[in-house]
Amino acid sequence: MPHRSEPASSRIDTRRVVGTVRVGVTRHLLPSIEQRMGELFDVTLNLEDRPLTREEMAALLQANNVLVPTVTDEIDAELIAGAGPDLKLIANFGAGTDHIDLKAARAKGIIVTNTPGVFTEDTADMTLALIIGVMRRMREGTHMIRRDQWSGWAPSAMLGRKLGGKVLGIVGMGRIGQAVAHRARAFGMKVLYHNRHRLPDAVENMLGAEYAPTLDALLAGSDIVTLHCPATPGTQNLIDAAAIARMKPGSVIVNTARGELIDYEAMIAALESGHLRGAGLDVYPDEPHVDRRLIDHPNVITQPHLGSATEEGREASGERVIANIRTWADGHRPLDQVLEGWV
Repeated sequence: MPHRSEPASSRIDTRRVVGTVRVGVTRHLLPSIEQRMGELFDVTLNLEDRPLTREEMAALLQANNVLVPTVTDEIDAELIAGAGPDLKLIANFGAGTDHIDLKAARAKGIIVTNTPGVFTEDTADMTLALIIGVMRRMREGTHMIRRDQWSGWAPSAMLGRKLGGKVLGIVGMGRIGQAVAHRARAFGMKVLYHNRHRLPDAVENMLGAEYAPTLDALLAGSDIVTLHCPATPGTQNLIDAAAIARMKPGSVIVNTARGELIDYEAMIAALESGHLRGAGLDVYPDEPHVDRRLIDHPNVITQPHLGSATEEGREASGERVIANIRTWADGHRPLDQVLEGWV
């Protein structure tokens, strides 16, 4: 679903339309969502769809009742402290809220909402695509064709590894982790998972998943490790050099969660040494920068943060944002209020 084209000079659209709730949106959303927002609220849109400067973000926080940020917008304590007295809701577009200082929002009396579950299936699909692509060396095969280097089928050429019978280690068994486990089971994979809390027996049985009580146990027992946990101070560089050393020689790592979860220097060293067979990456610690060594590695698939990038998912997320704003505006507690850090 294409976005509408706007002249480069239209950086921030501050025109006001009919509505009583003032809403500031940090990025260009789907046209259908922006149209509905314009019909319902007094909305400020970012028509150019570029990251806002800190000054522009501060201006939105000053001028509106509601801020609608996305995962790439750092809403820190200083910005929240400087918000105007009328800002009462941060209605995040997306499930993750690690880019928002929840404690600062609580101290300011600002409600935070998100859109949980909307991108679960899309991100799980991307995870499986990366697993398959790395295990079957699809990047190498594509480059061979494009460079006219393929000399024809051969019984020993470009051998990858099958998925059936391999152990998939899932770090973080929330909605997305469980959706990945469900897909992995269909491919005949064994699922090992590590989570802050063990799942009920019925859920483990349904997913065919075995609990690993420690991260070390999961790393040592998995052929493929995929990450599905939030970025917090406790998970910063969760997969560091020591963790990678515990992984099986020739194993694979996949990350569709947050770039901060992996020490990328340690991962690159393990890829270059051959300790890691390959990697499938959709997120990076310094986006949009991607280390050239990852781009050049023959069995590393690099995607530009596309885990949630489907028309259906982005439409649904926008509708959830609107529903949260309307519920709040009507004087009710929003369904998707984020409570972590509030109690």
